[in-house]
Amino acid sequence: MEKKKGMKGNRYDVIIVGGSYAGLAAAMALGRALQNVLVIDEGKPCNAPTPYSHNFLTNDGRSPAEIAAVAKEQVMNYPGVQFLIGKAIGAKKEPDGFGIEVLSGEKFHAEKLVFATGIRDILPDIEGLQVCWGKSVLHCPFCHGYEVRGRKTGVLLNNEKTFEFVKMIANWTKDLTLFTNGKANLSTDQRDILLRKGIKVIEKRIQVVKQESGQIHEISFSDGTCYSLEVLYAPSPFEQHSTLPAELGCAMTADGYIQIDEQYETTVKGIFAIGDNASRMRTVANAVAMGTMAGMGLVKKLVEERFIDASSINRF
Repeated sequence: MEKKKGMKGNRYDVIIVGGSYAGLAAAMALGRALQNVLVIDEGKPCNAPTPYSHNFLTNDGRSPAEIAAVAKEQVMNYPGVQFLIGKAIGAKKEPDGFGIEVLSGEKFHAEKLVFATGIRDILPDIEGLQVCWGKSVLHCPFCHGYEVRGRKTGVLLNNEKTFEFVKMIANWTKDLTLFTNGKANLSTDQRDILLRKGIKVIEKRIQVVKQESGQIHEISFSDGTCYSLEVLYAPSPFEQHSTLPAELGCAMTADGYIQIDEQYETTVKGIFAIGDNASRMRTVANAVAMGTMAGMGLVKKLVEERFIDASSINRF
């Protein structure tokens, strides 16, 4: 990593772990406020398989990689922002802030720490499903529903949220089938409503998702039968992409997100979380909004803390 003019050692005002949309937005707000920032990014965004991003004003239909590249270029125009390609593997609380260690062995230090590390989807162990993820096997109708509207669509889900999710997907298509991959977790009333709406419920075990270049065309069941399909929504459980927040003592919500307050600060003072790791709203627009607000909030905290700290009076 080449140091920019004015950088001193491995100490920064803020370290941001995760350099996708939320992390870059926070870095821009901090950089514009004359803070020295290090963004550490592994280069593995959760939306990498998705060819196009939608529902983000001014960038609708552009690829996630293209949006991120432009964002990084703009953020790096600010002298106070550094970007390091690497994986953060260790973190610890220090007397004057926090320390981060990356896979290369380098160690960095900062007053404040931001995790924009995202989440990792845990997909069902069904052959062919993974290669379709983000292309024709989807998680969110607000991100992809318009592009696949009216197509022969399925929902792969079987929990207490199934009925509500199927109702939502029915807004984008009238040719809809629910696949529960086993005995359906539906009440008698819910099943009757779906059937009256023309929504089929198939409880057979799925063996293979048949596809070409990530485009699903058929589901094969364990009994040897098949069902043709063009789109499959498969909202899945997830896990935190990074274990570092938990290792530092950051509390998690019952749903598995990092717990934050209105200023995006975690339960550990000085540590903040933004983006998918702390919000169920998995959109680029929300990630950018969270990053921007967190960055501005961090500036306010840093300025206030230094304003009353006599040792920082000659900082600039």
